Amino acid sequence: MIDIAKTSNPYCDSKVIDACSIFGMMDTSGKAFSGRDVMRAIANMHVRGNGLGGGFAVYGLYPEYADLYSFHVMYLSHEGKEEAEDFLKQRFQVVCAEEIPTQPTKAIVNPPLVWRYFLEVNRQESDRQSDNDYVVDRVMNINTGIKDTFVFSSGKNMGVFKGVGYPEEIGEYFCLQDYEGYLWTAHGRFPTNTPGWWGGAHPFNILDWTVVHNGEISSYGINRRYLEQFGYHCTLQTDTEVVAYAVDLLIRKHGLPVGVVAKILAPPFWDDIERRPQEEQELLRALRQVYGSLLLNGPFTVIIAHQGEMIGLTDRIRLRPLTAGIKNQMLYLSSEESAIRLICPDLDEAWTPMGGEPIIGSLEKPLKPRKNMVAEKVIKVS
Repeated sequence: MIDIAKTSNPYCDSKVIDACSIFGMMDTSGKAFSGRDVMRAIANMHVRGNGLGGGFAVYGLYPEYADLYSFHVMYLSHEGKEEAEDFLKQRFQVVCAEEIPTQPTKAIVNPPLVWRYFLEVNRQESDRQSDNDYVVDRVMNINTGIKDTFVFSSGKNMGVFKGVGYPEEIGEYFCLQDYEGYLWTAHGRFPTNTPGWWGGAHPFNILDWTVVHNGEISSYGINRRYLEQFGYHCTLQTDTEVVAYAVDLLIRKHGLPVGVVAKILAPPFWDDIERRPQEEQELLRALRQVYGSLLLNGPFTVIIAHQGEMIGLTDRIRLRPLTAGIKNQMLYLSSEESAIRLICPDLDEAWTPMGGEPIIGSLEKPLKPRKNMVAEKVIKVS
């Protein structure tokens, strides 16, 4: 378990009114771009946070190590680092290990030590598991069993950068203007019921899945207990962690499409289901019966990302804001339209999506241009 007293919380807040800002930007042609505009956009929503958490996820980040798992690890003690590195050497082939570059930033105080490792799965160790399942289990081993250590990013050709501070400060600290990727998400935190600490900042990650979230998951307890049956352990003391693990379970392990997953996490109300065609009613009832414990109660807007795809989703009655925008091959998702307009004033289209309906940007799926659209929007390689 992480000792939060060792982490930075300069404001000493334990509970504040929630706001949070989220932002996502994807070039659906796959072209990489700098994090500079993403940092500007999330900074435009500065007042939605309070400096207790900021972070970014970047895809297409490590092309030279694209086939290797990249672990980003935070250490609160040198003893934890020594134990974790022994663990990694025993269970992986460590191709490269280095401290993640940072620069002095006035607002960042008492940061943990942050390293990255590029790893190849040890085939002898993983004979009975897929590589992805093996990696998930090893992440859980480290986060539950090694003191003062946690893996906060574990995918391929992507990485998470996060900490205590406003997001623009975290971006400056990790020099993110110098990185490039084809998909970026960003988050500014205003903690509600959970601590503001380095591990509790967004995005949350497992493998190449990342989640940024505005709102509150009041079903956290039952969501967590359900996921524990499948080997996931929530150790970062923030409700959003369950969303990342739920998406990994439903899409990667159970093979469900995004549209179906949306109906699990943010399902229609029962009286709405009864008005649907019979075949759809049967599907929706079955999903509620099988996956009822993964229904996300409470207000939320999330941006979910993985390789080749960015997904925006709100709760079924849209208690937290989400704006989508398109310009040529670019898809933007944001808590506020102003953040999108700051970096792209002449959008082709901007709209507010319907509650519970996913907005999907993809490298593979075709564009469906419908003006004033409030349901799913899919972006394609131009």
